[in-house]
Amino acid sequence: MGKYIRTLSIFYDTPINQKEIQLFRGAILKSMGNNADILYHNHTEDDSFRYSYPLIQYKRIRGKACIVCIDKGVDLIGQFLSEAPSALCLGEREISPMITRIIPSRLMVQTWETMFDYHLSYWVPFNSKNYQLYKMIADETERIAFLEKILKGNLLSMLKGLDIFIEKEILLHITHLSNPHLLYNKGIGMTSYNVDFSCNLSVPNNLGIGKNASIGCGVIRQIKKQQKEPKQ
Repeated sequence: MGKYIRTLSIFYDTPINQKEIQLFRGAILKSMGNNADILYHNHTEDDSFRYSYPLIQYKRIRGKACIVCIDKGVDLIGQFLSEAPSALCLGEREISPMITRIIPSRLMVQTWETMFDYHLSYWVPFNSKNYQLYKMIADETERIAFLEKILKGNLLSMLKGLDIFIEKEILLHITHLSNPHLLYNKGIGMTSYNVDFSCNLSVPNNLGIGKNASIGCGVIRQIKKQQKEPKQ
């Protein structure tokens, strides 16, 4: 069935590293005080967590700070932009972020007959349970199949969070997997990968897929296929 999904990507001129993405989010929330809607931070008043797909996400894209808003998050970002401070503190580093581009988009998210090529940056596939299962798999082909199953589950979770129902099966094949690298969230190490994969699901650029999607993990971008020269 599918559904049109609106996104708004706000790009800044401010270089940040991967570790500073959480600080970037924290600085924005601090500047808003108690006025920030739950979609900015996903925490409820009783200090529990909003267990659904994050609709305002904080990123590092091409080395610089970015905010990506999805669906209802697009309508709410004006709350921050209308009163955005001239300076933010990333830990002990003060920055003066300037917006360089704002890119709106509207994409039909659904399965298709064709396959799309994607790149996924800093994808975190594991929780404590499936990591133990993964370590028990010796065969590389079976390991890839195991990761494909996790990635498909991540995409289905995203669809559920965006209230999208699809009738056809998601087809997915990992074509390249980087060596693992370690990320840290609140002092806890997380194994992450950069992944190339093909899939029959259309997904908007810069959305987060999988664990810690709201703070720069699992950033997806479609890889445009090179057009072949026409035959003479």
